[in-house]
Amino acid sequence: MENIALIALIGLLSGVVGTGLGGLGIIGIRKVSPSWLSVILGISAGIMTSIIFLDLIPEAKEIGNMFSSILGILMGVGLIGFLDLKFPHHHFSLTQNGDVRYLKMGLLLGIGIALHNIPEGLAIGSGFIASETMGIRLSVLMAAHNIPEGLAMATALGLAGLRGRNILLYTILAGVPMGIGSLIGAYIATISNFALSVSLGFAAGAMLYIVFDELIPDAHVRVKGHQAIGGIIFGVILGLIINTVLH
Repeated sequence: MENIALIALIGLLSGVVGTGLGGLGIIGIRKVSPSWLSVILGISAGIMTSIIFLDLIPEAKEIGNMFSSILGILMGVGLIGFLDLKFPHHHFSLTQNGDVRYLKMGLLLGIGIALHNIPEGLAIGSGFIASETMGIRLSVLMAAHNIPEGLAMATALGLAGLRGRNILLYTILAGVPMGIGSLIGAYIATISNFALSVSLGFAAGAMLYIVFDELIPDAHVRVKGHQAIGGIIFGVILGLIINTVLH
């Protein structure tokens, strides 16, 4: 599939449906237990790990070579690391008290999710250029990954006292940049096989940083049991199943 506008639309839907479902899921609940949030963050980390090692890196190597794949990975890690240092945001911790603090936390989470959705959109866009099947598979997995992110953001906004429709609106807006990332990824990937390989590697590197710097630590920090690792393993298995079904 090389219709860039259609790819961008699919990426947009993947982003807003995922975060929007997370926002919708929290309306009326107002609070998620730490153990449950640990599980869903672990599932998200597991799904993204499966995407990285079953789709993005193998495809980057096949289309290009080891050099282009590693170059893309290092570029992705470098950019997200730079953004993390220059524009730090709260992770998924919900330990602060007070409506104003929860509001600030929810908005900062939204900004962080929006920034991270751009490289995830790059994965969708470049994935579609590699093959339509891969693009669809990545879109489904990214939407599933975005649900716990939207849930974490919506939880903070709910604790701040926002109305349900506003929570839903803000979580949907956080998913919009995935469409922008998909547009950029699809455009760059059409230049050459080398550019496509670097783009896939870039998406893999950016997601590696997000998984191991944020999702996994945040999943483990809130409980002392084994809920986080259980969620991670389940997420990897779920990603493997989806990969097999949609391959």
